[in-house]
Amino acid sequence: MLKIIFTWWLLSLPISAYASSLAIGQFSKGELHNWKEKVFDGKTQYTIIHDPHIQQTVLQAISRHAASGLFYEKRIDLEQTPYLNWSWNTSSSFQGLNENKKSGDDFVARIYVVIDGGVFFWNTVALNYVWSSSHALGEHWLNPYTSHATMVAVESGKEHLGIWRHYKRNVSEDVNQLLGKDTRYIDAIAIMTDTDNSGASATTLFGDIFFTSK
Repeated sequence: MLKIIFTWWLLSLPISAYASSLAIGQFSKGELHNWKEKVFDGKTQYTIIHDPHIQQTVLQAISRHAASGLFYEKRIDLEQTPYLNWSWNTSSSFQGLNENKKSGDDFVARIYVVIDGGVFFWNTVALNYVWSSSHALGEHWLNPYTSHATMVAVESGKEHLGIWRHYKRNVSEDVNQLLGKDTRYIDAIAIMTDTDNSGASATTLFGDIFFTSK
């Protein structure tokens, strides 16, 4: 089962310039507009809820031996807004997974950036920022299902379970260094909490997702 590469046909024209901030996931406003679901093996439940701990509306993902993701198609100009910003909070952790094998390709939280190969779909590549159960913070590795997807551990282990974690990544630099691509545009963002290979369960909250110029 291929869970990493979604094949996207581009639905929008290139945009020459953005404001300093570009909203992608406005979950705090209760919005899931333009997010589409892709089911791989059972459905992860994605629901807009209120988190009483931070008094904010967020996206909740509950996965029980399932794998489905949400994706948002938009061509994003990395020269204008190279920084991807997001936050998440999970109370779940997997034990004994080898994430370098297909049987261990489960993550309590991941966010993808995708470069569409267009009609040459085999050129589609993805960079996955993940909360890893077995890799150390900062490690990266090829996905066991496809060499067209690279995984990056931006969080690891149990230390920060139950705590909202906030991230900012320079996608332009990451794509260049980790995928070996010098590209101006990415074409989609996706998020997923998946447990189909391990047969486990996980609950994760996602905050707003947006790009910024700095």
